Amino acid sequence: MKTPPNLSFWKLWNLSFGFFGVQIAYALQSANISRIFATLGADPHNLSYFWILPPLMGIIVQPIIGVMSDRTWNRFGRRIPYLFAGALVAVIVMCLLPNAGSFHMTVSAAMIFGLISLMFLDTSINVAMQPFKMMVGDTVNEKQKGLAYSIQSFLCNAGSLVGYLFPIILTAIGITSVAPKGVVPDSVIWSFYGGAIILILCVIYTTVKVKEYPPELYNEYHGVPEETKDGNKEKANIITLLIHAPKTFWTVGLVQFFCWAAFMYMWTYTNGTIAAGAFETPVLEDGSRVVLDTASQQYQAAGDWVGVLFTVQAIGSVIWAAVIPFIKNRKAAYIVSLVIGGIGFISTSFFTNQYMLFISYAMIGCAWAAMLALPFTILTNSLTGGHMGTYLGLFNGTICLPQIVAAVCGGAILSFFTEPGQLAPEGVMLVLAGVLLLVGAVCVLFIKEGHGTTPVEENPMMSENI
Repeated sequence: MKTPPNLSFWKLWNLSFGFFGVQIAYALQSANISRIFATLGADPHNLSYFWILPPLMGIIVQPIIGVMSDRTWNRFGRRIPYLFAGALVAVIVMCLLPNAGSFHMTVSAAMIFGLISLMFLDTSINVAMQPFKMMVGDTVNEKQKGLAYSIQSFLCNAGSLVGYLFPIILTAIGITSVAPKGVVPDSVIWSFYGGAIILILCVIYTTVKVKEYPPELYNEYHGVPEETKDGNKEKANIITLLIHAPKTFWTVGLVQFFCWAAFMYMWTYTNGTIAAGAFETPVLEDGSRVVLDTASQQYQAAGDWVGVLFTVQAIGSVIWAAVIPFIKNRKAAYIVSLVIGGIGFISTSFFTNQYMLFISYAMIGCAWAAMLALPFTILTNSLTGGHMGTYLGLFNGTICLPQIVAAVCGGAILSFFTEPGQLAPEGVMLVLAGVLLLVGAVCVLFIKEGHGTTPVEENPMMSENI
């Protein structure tokens, strides 16, 4: 089996550049979904349920994209057609989602419109995001994969910076950050518009600059059997692939479970935690509930500040991503990163000053850096053959499933800690997130690293149609 040649830094950069635009869209969604639905009138105890849709769509869509792109060979490439199609749909939906409260609909109708828009947005982001990870696995040799995923991690965090800061920058230049009850502020709406423009431009750049390997060359580099002439006949049942997945797949997946559940709680509950603690947002009695006044200046200022905190997290991630390669033992780097992040989450319960929270979110960024780079480096080094995209699509289940579980359980956990007639203590969920990261750090010890083996390919008798 031949080894893919070393690529220049700029070829590695171009391979992932479109990820910058995709991550802007993802950051806008992550930082603003709870804010949007709370503005529309959602109960804090129900916020986690709105977050079920994104990972649910991911766990459905990404394996499908993996299987389909493994079997796609045309003049536009193998992964790029899906990348471009996903980005195009995302651009359209980004112009609709933040307007959920602007079409004079009832609260329930606005919620439904927002949920449908969110479903399409996350589906399209997943379609656009997955090909970047696959293209690194397709074209980069084992020696350079660490660098390639580090570049992807850098671009991911740079895109996050832009997405997180968009609303507060627009507020600073005079676009209003407050709106009537039930209406999303203009600063958020125009942030989504700007993100959509940058997304499509970045994806066009990658589409023009990147040339994927033709089928024959790909097969030589990845040990696809000689009889698999077009890369499309090496088939295996998805269940068979999971059964014969390398141990690396499952052991890294165990760590992923705790890590992504933790970050689901960050995205869901940071807005309410910061609004109640650092910004002392006034509360209202809504029937039997006590809720934050989402139409108040304090609440919307807190929403903007969440973008700043997530920016600090992204900066911390960029800095820590540069440190990780100097830690020779990958598992040690993984453990240290998750422990620092776990302490960061727990520390949010001790800081009520909005600036002191910079320390917490910079520490959380260390965990994020490791989560972006290390799992895919470890996994792709254990895979060869024509099922790379399928395995990466299936591996996305270790990202999506924990988020679904966390979202389903989040409301019940928060209710357990909420006293009758009191505001829901959303900060408790961030402490729980820290505990989950610490458990994830312990699970790193069970990771089994492999090198270039995919068991199903060693047993041709297992081959069958998906």
